[in-house]
Amino acid sequence: RVQPGSRWVFATLVSMACVGGILVAAMTVACLRHHAHRLAAKKLGLGPEEGSFSHQEYQDLCRQHMASKGAFATAGAGGGTDSRVSSVSSQFSDGAQPSPSSHSSTPSWCEEPAQANMDISTGHMILVRTLFILSHIKYDHSRVKLKADSNPSRSDYINASTIIEHDPRMPAYIATQGPLSHTISDFWQMVWENGCTVIVMLTALVEDGEKQCDRYWPDEGSSLYHIYEVNLVSEHIWCNDFLVRSFYLKNVQTQETRTLTQFHFLSWPAQGIPTSTRPLLDFRRKVNKCYRGRSCPIIVHCSDGTGRTGTYILIDMVLNRMAKGVKEIDIAATLEHVRDQRPGMVRTKDQFEFALTAVAEEVNAILKALPQ
Repeated sequence: RVQPGSRWVFATLVSMACVGGILVAAMTVACLRHHAHRLAAKKLGLGPEEGSFSHQEYQDLCRQHMASKGAFATAGAGGGTDSRVSSVSSQFSDGAQPSPSSHSSTPSWCEEPAQANMDISTGHMILVRTLFILSHIKYDHSRVKLKADSNPSRSDYINASTIIEHDPRMPAYIATQGPLSHTISDFWQMVWENGCTVIVMLTALVEDGEKQCDRYWPDEGSSLYHIYEVNLVSEHIWCNDFLVRSFYLKNVQTQETRTLTQFHFLSWPAQGIPTSTRPLLDFRRKVNKCYRGRSCPIIVHCSDGTGRTGTYILIDMVLNRMAKGVKEIDIAATLEHVRDQRPGMVRTKDQFEFALTAVAEEVNAILKALPQ
């Protein structure tokens, strides 16, 4: 019981308790929203070091996702918009990201019914849920699968993805992680089963004291990797920036033999980009001269098979389309198309800018070569 003279004290205490409870609840909600915001930014590849992802941009992204009805899913079909360019550019982070296991993908965003009047909080939760789902999906539609009965571990897995340019029946590239000591035989099995004749290597074996890739070919003579005998035929230092190796590959079970060529680019640092685009463009020209007329995919790898690998594939794909006479090229949409098949392709903003610069310089060189 409360004495009549003490009722105001009791009422004050109850009011203070209520206000305190409301403040605690508000702070809890704010903290949860802030945590969800950071989680979404992390899933998008926007680390804190990026510093350019504002709250307004995030709201715009939510609204865009709710209203676009899967616009990103058709990004690779051509036709660019400013919103798509900005959305792709916002995904770059200069910081390191974890290497994916062999994911390929469904469209970049799952399709949701458009709701133009949806509030930001609801859109935020759907976006976070979408990102969570995408981060746990195995993108099997573009994962390279080995023949398990021919594999020593009876597994069909290798960290590699097919990259299709336009014809789903004929992949243009295989993007893969650099072979490690325990995956070398898997790598050569992939080479054999996909009929590949050209390998593009974009990493040194060791960079800054850290192993990036194991030597998957013999120093001289031949080496046997499970049932695949690899013979080093020649090694030619083409210039200071790259060298070319020729191999003779034999399946000792069937006694079939093939020849293939490895192009090894030496001037791309693990952290950063080449100082000039010209060496890489010359390197690409040499690769394509060897590959011309082939119908098998080109194997491209760096250390993890995403950053440098994705940048090279993006440059090559765009320039190949130009060479075929395509009138309009949407580079941002092309990148979305590539990322739909292997996530993380082109890891940093610098790499994307390097790709744009390389394309621009090659176009400028072509224009200069035309008769005036």
